[in-house]
Amino acid sequence: MSLRLLLILLFAFLTLQGCTSYPPEGRGGLAEQHIDNSFTPVMPDEPLGPEHGLRFDWQLTKLHLDSLIKEGARWCFPAAVVQAIEKQNRIARELDGGLLLDAANDLVIQRKRLGELERQLDYVTSQANCVPPLNENSFREQLAVIDQLFDLLNIDNQFAFNSTEVNPKYMGHLARAANILRDNPTLNLAITGHADATGDNQHNQKLAMGRAKQVKRYLIIFGLEPTRMTTKSLGDTLPLYDGVSEGVRLTNRRVSIEVISTQELAGGKLQGGYHATD
Repeated sequence: MSLRLLLILLFAFLTLQGCTSYPPEGRGGLAEQHIDNSFTPVMPDEPLGPEHGLRFDWQLTKLHLDSLIKEGARWCFPAAVVQAIEKQNRIARELDGGLLLDAANDLVIQRKRLGELERQLDYVTSQANCVPPLNENSFREQLAVIDQLFDLLNIDNQFAFNSTEVNPKYMGHLARAANILRDNPTLNLAITGHADATGDNQHNQKLAMGRAKQVKRYLIIFGLEPTRMTTKSLGDTLPLYDGVSEGVRLTNRRVSIEVISTQELAGGKLQGGYHATD
């Protein structure tokens, strides 16, 4: 078991014993600005139930994310950190609203996201140091842009059954996102297509790729250079929600889009980046 995981489990145990893992007001940095500090995994006045386990799991992922931020992830991979915080916040809202199945699905996705971020950070920090940006204001402005793009591109993008056509509301979001991206040339997109569980794997892989390519096509029409986008398909292998109802299947017919900063890859000074170690 890694030292990081041991520390996470220890912090989680202390949290459930009544301590808090949150920093004092005004000292929590990026995470404090996004995650609602009133949310807690502890519900002492209620009978034990499945929600307690999910809230404990939420706290573990929160501590994992916090540890990555402290190790420099916010400087080396700010776009990835912003999007991980968005997901963490969403899970908290789902748990507060009693949407336990939704929260469980998002926790699976979040654990995978944080695992990938940890591997990337371990690789980078083995060869370089992640340092704060020279211009903190510019850094925060770009984080706000990434946050806005993530929200625009990952809602209202459900597709009709067996269709790659983009719905009109989502098309409007694509147009707005393209305008923002034209003004922010260091930000690129990774577009992943998804399908519901209806049909065989081969068909769903092709259908999901068609959805990703259709989104890319509209973004090109709206003025975004094709070289700033990549597309791939996961078919029906990573549903947003489990279930067989028509509403669940509709939601799983989607694209998921990550905002990627080219400066994260090149170590640009605007957001800190990598400085080689001696």
